[in-house]
Amino acid sequence: MPAPAPRPPAGADGPAVAPGATPAGSATVGLPAILRAWGRIGLLGFGGPPVHVAMLRERCVVRERWIDPDEFEDAIAFTNLLPGPASSQLAILTAWRVGGRVGGLVGGLAFVLPGLVLMIALAALFLAGAPPAAVRGAGAGAGAVVAAVALHAGWSLLGPSLARAREGRALRWAVYVALGALAAALAGPWLVLVLVACGLVELGRRGGAVRSAAVHAWPVVLPVLAAIGGTGGIGPLAWTAFKVGALSYGGGFVIIPLMRADAVDRHGWLTDVRFLDVVALGQVTPGPVVHTVSGVGYAAHGVGGAVLAAVVAFAPSFALILALAPRFGVLRHDARLRAFLDGAGPAAIGAILGAAVPLALAIGEPWQVALLAVGAVALLSGRAGVLLVLLGAGAIGAVAGVLGVPLPA
Repeated sequence: MPAPAPRPPAGADGPAVAPGATPAGSATVGLPAILRAWGRIGLLGFGGPPVHVAMLRERCVVRERWIDPDEFEDAIAFTNLLPGPASSQLAILTAWRVGGRVGGLVGGLAFVLPGLVLMIALAALFLAGAPPAAVRGAGAGAGAVVAAVALHAGWSLLGPSLARAREGRALRWAVYVALGALAAALAGPWLVLVLVACGLVELGRRGGAVRSAAVHAWPVVLPVLAAIGGTGGIGPLAWTAFKVGALSYGGGFVIIPLMRADAVDRHGWLTDVRFLDVVALGQVTPGPVVHTVSGVGYAAHGVGGAVLAAVVAFAPSFALILALAPRFGVLRHDARLRAFLDGAGPAAIGAILGAAVPLALAIGEPWQVALLAVGAVALLSGRAGVLLVLLGAGAIGAVAGVLGVPLPA
């Protein structure tokens, strides 16, 4: 009996899928079921991308068998090659696989909205003119360990990234990491240009024509949006949110240096202390870490600013996935895309590590420094996870506030 033909890569037939149609071979799931399943993940998905991936796999592959295991792995690989929040893109892509374009839109929104609503409510509480001492203390405690969380996030990505650097590329990998770290620590406003430049350099080193990398055509809008970002009004906030949603390579924490340079140094929407509060809130709310930008938006322009920042930050993910999903198997193996991300990715990891420097310098009280040290040991030793460290530090800070311990202004 002849062996069965191997399964082609998911999406390899590319444009054969009609616009808005459900791909052949995947389950057809009604919109109410998508809304319930993806909404539950958005509501209970504390802990960041690893938790989101596990919950999506348990629901789509193991429990409901809506998606073939190999297709799910293809989807993970594809979304990790794209800029922007990978777990949000995976949620949109898996919903598209089972419900077509409308299903992808509904599933993506169900995944994003619960955490966004909670983030705005918490931002209103923590950024109020005179929050209670316990609330201020909780923010100071959680904010104190944010630098440790950034260090842990970057450190955890270094090993896998270096392992992917083939022989002859390790030196360039180290240079990209160093450039990203220096840009985040010393030249925050220019970080986005460093990320794109590293990607283009690596693409050129591989012999790829920069103009032929169609999937990365979006960098041509950088000069336009940079100009808008300097005009005042909502332009700067929109530019900040766009950078967060379209240029965040290397994991959710790369958005921190991208935001801090604008929110604290350039526009003054937040002090360093309040920025740490917002970052901590973004870590303890469910759903994607990108929700942090809505806290920055709230500080800049209230609820309207929070909603605008969220829309601008998530729009690139929805646009990219819904446009490219029919070809995700082909694009995953695109050598030019892989080359670009082999340059931008290490630079983003370096930026995460470099972001720990200004975040650590932003804390001033001795008890916060002690919390930072304890949090760093707990995270880097693997004795505690990010959510537990943040909640624990927040609880200690709340008690400190009630007891009258000095709090940062």
